[in-house]
Amino acid sequence: MVKTINLTTDVPPNREVRITLPTDVPLGPAEIVAVVASRAAASARTLGDLLRSEFFGMWRDRPDIGEGIQYHTRET
Repeated sequence: MVKTINLTTDVPPNREVRITLPTDVPLGPAEIVAVVASRAAASARTLGDLLRSEFFGMWRDRPDIGEGIQYHTRET
């Protein structure tokens, strides 16, 4: 079973965060993955940041995808 639980918290100066899991989480061995993302940094990103990222143009060299509008209107 894989269960995704999203939590929002403020990290205190001692960097200790306590998590109480819901009752439907099974008991026993488990792997818990913590992803720390600053909400301030995420909201400060701009379109220019996206244009400069590795994601912009990542499919430009794919021969099976033509120009965007042509790809979406082709018959399958």
